[in-house]
Amino acid sequence: MPRYLLDATIVFAAASGEMATLAKLSRLSIGDVAIPSIVFCELTGAAAGKSARLAENVALIAQNVDILPFDRAAAETYGALLGKIEPKRRRMLDRMVAAQAIASGLKLITLAPEDFADIPELLLESWAA
Repeated sequence: MPRYLLDATIVFAAASGEMATLAKLSRLSIGDVAIPSIVFCELTGAAAGKSARLAENVALIAQNVDILPFDRAAAETYGALLGKIEPKRRRMLDRMVAAQAIASGLKLITLAPEDFADIPELLLESWAA
């Protein structure tokens, strides 16, 4: 059962070979981490336009880590969350990922904690330097 949800900044850094992120990930058990389907979708699209190597690395990560679907509980949590915070269209995916973490009872790991600072009830771990 996963304990941590990785946001796009973490998966992108890992797929790009960022050593500090890879070192921290290596300390976690593979069964303890998951990727939201939203992040997988976002990074698959972004990687396809950048380089074959990046796309390959994103796919390799996804083969080895659970990808959690955005389910009804996540959707309901997202709706409730929008009632508590200011909706920002440009941060919609971050807010959906946060809602999924909350609904699943998982700690969200990120390199951009400021993107989630206004979200109540979110368990957040920053790997920012």
